[in-house]
Amino acid sequence: MKHGKYPLIVTFLVPPLLLYVVFVVSPYLQAFQISTTDWLGYSAEANPVGLANFRAMWHDDYVWNALKNNAVLLALVPVLTIGLGLFFATMLSMGGRKGRAGVTGARGSALYRTVYFFPQVLSVVIIAALWKEVYQPNAGLLNGILRAVGLPAPPWLGDPRTAFWCVLAVMIWANVGFYVVLFGAAMSAIPREIYEAVLLDGASRWTTLRRITIPLLWDTVQVAWIYLAIAALDGFILVQLMTNGGPNFSSDVIGVRLYDTAFGSETKFGYASAIGVVMFFLTLSVAVLALRVSRRERIELS
Repeated sequence: MKHGKYPLIVTFLVPPLLLYVVFVVSPYLQAFQISTTDWLGYSAEANPVGLANFRAMWHDDYVWNALKNNAVLLALVPVLTIGLGLFFATMLSMGGRKGRAGVTGARGSALYRTVYFFPQVLSVVIIAALWKEVYQPNAGLLNGILRAVGLPAPPWLGDPRTAFWCVLAVMIWANVGFYVVLFGAAMSAIPREIYEAVLLDGASRWTTLRRITIPLLWDTVQVAWIYLAIAALDGFILVQLMTNGGPNFSSDVIGVRLYDTAFGSETKFGYASAIGVVMFFLTLSVAVLALRVSRRERIELS
């Protein structure tokens, strides 16, 4: 400090900044450059092809199919996850009876939060392996229950009509617990007197959630929406481990399409990099659009 604050700031900021440039910014820039070549990943030559990879992608039915599935995930995963997270958090925070102590949470809410949060403790790989066993057509838990009650037991992950929806359900299950805890923590900062006054005026739980809770938690909901939108545009690990995009590409997503293009039999790293560049701009656009659309005046408690 005897040499001034600026040398100290430079000393502590420059090394992390250099590491970030080398290990984050540099790979991005290299991906942009590789996307304009026909590099196969292991060859010594990488011939420039201009925008040929992007033109080929425009006519690639497999890429469009993967993008369609990602669009469905983008439309459903944030809505369902946030909706369930708000519902469960509301029940745990103010689902108890209104008595002398005012509005209280449900009995055993701490235990419920632990149970809901448990999937966050598990690795995504473990979650995929666990649910793949649950969906097993012969020895799986789900079909075992269905057979016990006399219902048909379909091949969940082996049927093109159900495979994608099974993965979507697992994605929601894996994420909703985190947002139950997140929204519950945000709700705990809202004074109970507000809820008590609203309920005394005869407002229902739904009206309280829509008119009071969501406006006061809007910043948290906005952040949750961004994170879930990015997760929906990815979905790589769950899809690859549970279905690998099958059967018949019914559950394919753009992350799996990129991986198979880069590390499959053809090893088209240039084409895969072009897919990655498109996804970079698509993800960035979705995040910016979500921020602009969900922008609203902040409500503060006085």
